[in-house]
Amino acid sequence: MARIAGVNIDDKKRLIAGLCYIYGIGPARAAEICQKTKLTANPHFSELTDQQLDAIRQLVEKQYTVETDLRTQVASNIRRLKEISCYRGLRHIRNLPVHGQRTKTNARTKRGKRVTVGSGRKKSSEKT
Repeated sequence: MARIAGVNIDDKKRLIAGLCYIYGIGPARAAEICQKTKLTANPHFSELTDQQLDAIRQLVEKQYTVETDLRTQVASNIRRLKEISCYRGLRHIRNLPVHGQRTKTNARTKRGKRVTVGSGRKKSSEKT
């Protein structure tokens, strides 16, 4: 089992698919890493030598912000938006969609389960 940037990657995975397990590396960046390390055949992790794995590890650590550092950076960016009370920060505070999506319908993931609201009128206890 290969370990890159603190993430265990199964030996049965292909290189590009396995690199996508690392937070901050998607398919395009994984292909770019393969190209920079001169691995064009997209081999399984079990087929890689120790030198190739070390080259991948060093490239990821030196050139890319991944895993904990990236999560911290994203969280601090959101915290800054909340502190300065800009529009995007207010949307984060109110737990609503940030990027202009509609909220009349949809947005269930952000807003939570539907809650039925009554008319607001109290029922009279006695009929006269």
